[in-house]
Amino acid sequence: MNLLKISWRYLLFKPFSTGLNVLILALGLAIITVLLLIQDQFEKKMNQDAQGIDLVVGAKGSPLQLVLSSVYHLDFPTGNIKMEDAQRLSKNRLVKNVIPLALGDNFQGFRIVGTNHDYLELYQSEFEQGQAWEKPFEVTLGAEVAQKLQLKLGDTFTSSHGISVGSHEHDAFSFQVTGVLKAQGNVVDRLILTSIESVWYAHDEETGEESDHEEAHDHESMASKLSESIAPKGFPYSDQEREVTSLLLQFRNPMAAIQLPRMINSGTAMQAASPSFEMSRLFELLGVGISLLQGIAVVLILVSGLGIFIALYNSLKERTYDLAILRVMGASRFQLVLLVFLEGLMLTGIGAVLGIFLGHSFLAVLVLQADQSAVSILQPWIFLQQELWIVGYALVTGIIASLIPAWSAYQTSIAKQLTKA
Repeated sequence: MNLLKISWRYLLFKPFSTGLNVLILALGLAIITVLLLIQDQFEKKMNQDAQGIDLVVGAKGSPLQLVLSSVYHLDFPTGNIKMEDAQRLSKNRLVKNVIPLALGDNFQGFRIVGTNHDYLELYQSEFEQGQAWEKPFEVTLGAEVAQKLQLKLGDTFTSSHGISVGSHEHDAFSFQVTGVLKAQGNVVDRLILTSIESVWYAHDEETGEESDHEEAHDHESMASKLSESIAPKGFPYSDQEREVTSLLLQFRNPMAAIQLPRMINSGTAMQAASPSFEMSRLFELLGVGISLLQGIAVVLILVSGLGIFIALYNSLKERTYDLAILRVMGASRFQLVLLVFLEGLMLTGIGAVLGIFLGHSFLAVLVLQADQSAVSILQPWIFLQQELWIVGYALVTGIIASLIPAWSAYQTSIAKQLTKA
């Protein structure tokens, strides 16, 4: 006697009821799947991208905005700071290293970041092709940028003002690709890296500063000038009138974590923000929303379990004669109990598989539509070990919902049911 086949036939006998219970369960499990994927990947990627950065220094404003814009490149910068202030801070005895950043341009939505080669070392970047930029208007592409924009070594393009698509182009200058980085799964994959001077000269067009344009086009002359006047700790030539967007700092010793932020925030026109502290605050704020969604998912699962129980119980009341016939044909009480449990497990098993698939599919749609937002860094088709617990929860729900119907099946009386017939 094939109990599995009989159970499946009973489920197909009422497709609407079966489908509704499976869908409700799948929706609850899909929400849990999405939350697991976002929480796991988001936290890991945020910690990975901030590794090695002790402090971010920039213009006064929101500390979280400063961290998001300078470390994760997900928000608008808070403004610019003077080169004079930045260089003075770089000479502080508590500072081990400073990586300057100049932001403000993009190419088809991917941000152009002016910096120095220390930025590549910070993320231990390796080259797939070519080499790092050496002259103004040479760029190194992250793996995702090169793949999505189909750019290769020697290609040229013009940047657009701002950090989002749709701004006017800096058509007076063109950037040339000299290197493509290997994919690392971090923030560098989504960036176009170049020298700070490249960003400065591109913006001179807007401010009407034409004096340096000829030098900007004369790459050999510019490279010579830079090599002769490099400032300490990786800064470009010491032009006090220039500005940078922010600084990524590394502490020389633990004492710097106590003294530097207070000194910068209270004694300068700049602000200091700790990536680890700001991310902890962000995760704490997000935790409220995640807990709420988890609560909704649990309610959906409980409603689904109740629906499965009602469906099995009502179905059992309608099939008491069939169960009696099965007993006459040689089925034991235990086989009838197993028959009911198989129905419950089939319902919840299908719901679990469908829920996990819906969760990954929903996240994939969000990633495709998100483009350069925080969601775009997620990978929707990575499967976590925790998802096995989702299947386990679903099957347990099916077992619990089947307990009372299974007990009723166990107590089925052959003589009583056949006499009624």
